Amino acid sequence: MGEAKRRKTALGDKYGQEARLFPWLPITKSQGEQFVKLTTKGAWIGIGFLVLWWLTVRFVGPTFGWWQIN
Repeated sequence: MGEAKRRKTALGDKYGQEARLFPWLPITKSQGEQFVKLTTKGAWIGIGFLVLWWLTVRFVGPTFGWWQIN
């Protein structure tokens, strides 16, 4: 435990706190990772909706006679 005590005295109040992504930005590294996970999931959901929209416009609409594709 000598190493932990030395780190605690060296860091002072910052001991046990997460490191920030940038010193001027109040976002921690774990919050940055969560943001990346969330936006990646959102992008895949958007891609899925785009594929469904394309299938509807290309195949479902003309099949039911809603519109014609020339």
